[in-house]
Amino acid sequence: MERSELVEKILKLKRERNAVIFAHNYQVPEVQDVADVVGDSLDLSRKAASTDASVIVFCGVHFMAETAKILAPDKMVLIPDLDARCFMADMIDAKSLREYKKKYPKAKVVCYINTTAEVKAECDMCCTSANAVSIIGKIDSDEIIFVPDKYLAANVAKLLKDKGINKKIIPWHGFCPTHLKIIPNYLGNLKTKYPTARIITHPECTPDVNRLSDAVLSTNGMAKFVNGSPDKIFIIGTETGIIYRLKKENPEKTFVPATELAVCPNMKQITLEKVYESLRDMKYEVEVDPTVAEKARDAIVKMID
Repeated sequence: MERSELVEKILKLKRERNAVIFAHNYQVPEVQDVADVVGDSLDLSRKAASTDASVIVFCGVHFMAETAKILAPDKMVLIPDLDARCFMADMIDAKSLREYKKKYPKAKVVCYINTTAEVKAECDMCCTSANAVSIIGKIDSDEIIFVPDKYLAANVAKLLKDKGINKKIIPWHGFCPTHLKIIPNYLGNLKTKYPTARIITHPECTPDVNRLSDAVLSTNGMAKFVNGSPDKIFIIGTETGIIYRLKKENPEKTFVPATELAVCPNMKQITLEKVYESLRDMKYEVEVDPTVAEKARDAIVKMID
């Protein structure tokens, strides 16, 4: 089937099903193009909570679709590929977190949104890379267990310290394998090649990488930064999928990936064909146990509020 025909069929089915398509910034270009909303985890969570659509087709990884279902329990949430999971989110489970909490009985627990619903249900508060510092800074506790990303935890701890906020951040040992592929040498070599370029990196990168950055931002934060900057060349230290959106919104600017290796294979599993099949056959529906959803919703809603 030709791409144009496929897009036409998707748009027709979307109208018939009263569906909305959400796509994360790391999705492949053709999926971003057919989406109603393209954004980061926080943006898509907010849109899920407020949409009037009957069906949400979530083009991202599984925890994102779960979050949408938790925030919109009356909607049907579909994910085009059940195997599109997040490596980092799968580095912790609810049982392991319960055991970890026993070691630090006075600590409050904050989970990065990159976690399963069952893990969120064990937490006091949820956060994204965009609002982690703000949220943790306001929590009434000197000890914070932060799961699952140890590098985001390190970034948050540094920024809190810079603000004069003293909190003990107790990290889990998880990480994003894709962001780990971005190393300081790559940035140094690219800065030599493009001396006027601004370097933007993601909080999931290692501290050594983020120290070389002009701005450490979520993917939506990157888009806002670039849109408002007079600079013309940017070195982008995150999953390469964001560059399509950046170029689309800023055709006169140049974007250089920190490394072409920074590709999340799970984000790329969702294709235009799978989006079409998902709408055609109403598959694959994402369900969350109501008891788990109720507990997880509390942590997520606190974040959004």
